[in-house]
Amino acid sequence: MLEVAPGPGFLSIELARLRYRVHAIDISRSFVRITSENASRAAVAVEVQHGNASNLPYAADTFDFIVCRAAFKNFSDPTGALREMHRVLRPGGTALLIDMRSDATDDGIADETTKLNLSAWSGLITRVTLRSLRRRAYSKRDIEEMVAPIAFARVDIVEDSIGFEASLTK
Repeated sequence: MLEVAPGPGFLSIELARLRYRVHAIDISRSFVRITSENASRAAVAVEVQHGNASNLPYAADTFDFIVCRAAFKNFSDPTGALREMHRVLRPGGTALLIDMRSDATDDGIADETTKLNLSAWSGLITRVTLRSLRRRAYSKRDIEEMVAPIAFARVDIVEDSIGFEASLTK
C-alpha cells in the first residue's frame, strides 16, 4: 500500500504494525524525515520517499491500495495526482481520498469541533483553522469532475458533515 502525503506517518506506521507492506511519499523533506524517524522508533518498516503526488516514482500497477488523508486539497496538481494514483494502482486496486469539503458550513465545522471536547481556546483555533482550510478544499462535484476523464472503474464519494471519502477503484 501507498500513503500519499503521510505527514508524520502515523497511519503508515499503524498499517505496518498490521504487517502490511507500506510505502509513503511526501513532497516535504521534513515530513519524509519525521515519518522515517517515527517508523524507526516504532520498529516497523515503512519505505519513505520524497516526491510529488503528480509524478509518483513507482512503476505502473504497483499498489493494491493508496490512501491520502487531509492533504489532497493542498496538491498543486490534483488532477495529475489522481492520474498518477490510477497509474500506480493494480487492476482492482483502490485509492481512498479523505479530506474536507469546500461546502462545509460554519455550523458543521462548529459541531464537529465541539465533538472533540477541546478547551475553549483550542476549539476556537481549530474552528478558525478549518474555516481557513475550507477555501482550498473541493466539493463532491469538483472531485467527480476531476476523476471523470480518468479510467477508474468505480468512483464512490460519501460525504459527512464537513468532509468526504472518495473511493476510486481501478
